Amino acid sequence: MIGPDDVLAALRSVQDPDLHRDIVALGFVRNLKIDGGRVAFDVNLTTPACPVKEKMKGEAQEAVRRLPGVSEVKVTMTAEVRPTAGLDKTALAGVRNVVAIGSGKGGVGKSTVAVNLACALAQTGARVGLLDADIYGPSVPIMLGKRSQPEMRGDRMVPHVAHGVRFMSMGLLVPGDQPLIWRGPMAHGALQKTLFGVDWGELDYLLVDLPPGTGDVHLTLAQSVPLAGALIVSTPQDVGLTISMKTLRMFQTTKVAILGIVENMSHWTCTHCGERDDIFGYGGARAASASLKVPFLGEIPIDSRIRRHADQGSPIVLAEPSTKAAEAYRQIAGGVAAEVSIRTAGGASVEAPTSVERKDPALVRIVWPDTHASEYAARYLRLNCPCASCVDEWTGTKRLDPAAIPASITVDGIETIGQYALRFSFSDGHSSGLYAYGHLRKICPCCQAKQAAG
Repeated sequence: MIGPDDVLAALRSVQDPDLHRDIVALGFVRNLKIDGGRVAFDVNLTTPACPVKEKMKGEAQEAVRRLPGVSEVKVTMTAEVRPTAGLDKTALAGVRNVVAIGSGKGGVGKSTVAVNLACALAQTGARVGLLDADIYGPSVPIMLGKRSQPEMRGDRMVPHVAHGVRFMSMGLLVPGDQPLIWRGPMAHGALQKTLFGVDWGELDYLLVDLPPGTGDVHLTLAQSVPLAGALIVSTPQDVGLTISMKTLRMFQTTKVAILGIVENMSHWTCTHCGERDDIFGYGGARAASASLKVPFLGEIPIDSRIRRHADQGSPIVLAEPSTKAAEAYRQIAGGVAAEVSIRTAGGASVEAPTSVERKDPALVRIVWPDTHASEYAARYLRLNCPCASCVDEWTGTKRLDPAAIPASITVDGIETIGQYALRFSFSDGHSSGLYAYGHLRKICPCCQAKQAAG
């Protein structure tokens, strides 16, 4: 007689290639049923967009079929996308992962990539949303073929749905070709409105198409929610790469994981003779990813059909799924989903505290991933505030007069900023300092005492 232990032992030979553990240890095997020589079970993956789903299914079938006495094996592939740790911000309670898509400069096709990736993920059965956060140049409504203003559900906007993707854009809120002549605080408010003021519902992935550069919108997003990661879109040539790396460094500074780099407009193939032409050079993004030790997720060719279908509101992954461009988008979508799964399986950032609490109004206790516990007096934290009014941004010289900080000062509130910092509100009204986790660990009183003693 075949028993459950026999089946599970056989399935331990099947490895998830991204998580590097067997499917039994990962808890992927569900609903195991044995009826004589007939065996049935589910393999519950971390994403429906798993690029090796069919390969794993075949390996699981074969592993169990080899058991003596097995006459039939039925494997059902299911998926349950794991959420990013600490993401729930009430308005985003149903969103499991937020992925930023950025580029250093405009004109690299970032929005086209974002739209096709969203549609490719939706085709796998994932629940996908797309936020067009390019405040000044929103183009997603054109590429998804819907431009009417969104309806309201209570005090929140209802996203449009196109090709299975829920999306929101400032292009839906501002009529026609009316320009947005806004300063930074207004752009910050617009992102907050389109991110938290939308009834997104249940989503596995919310892709955020960012404007070019490293401005207010990028910083607002990184500080507002714990991102599952960021995807960098670049072209092959040195100029595009150099500027895209600024965006990559910005995400790294704010402790956002880099899911990978995509090389767009990688090459062109003549439709008449089949000759390939590397118009913008070739391989720059792949080389950059190798030197930076971040994944290279793929290259997308230049194809006039990508532009034509985008203008018609029907992305090429749907309009012409057999083209090389559509295949490239699907491959990259699978890579993005795999990288998100790797990070959600691993939990929160290794630098993020495991707990932060006010022991009393004058004392904050932080426990770090290595189990070290730091205790900070409120006045000590206030004296080490890193904001521009307390420390000269250029020289690092402290501007704060210690005599001006009373001994009785207290911490009135603690706020988590993205995945990289805490903000403290003090009883003297000061609350503008962002204390990066690295800064807090560096100024840990007991660590400093040990260094001095050593």
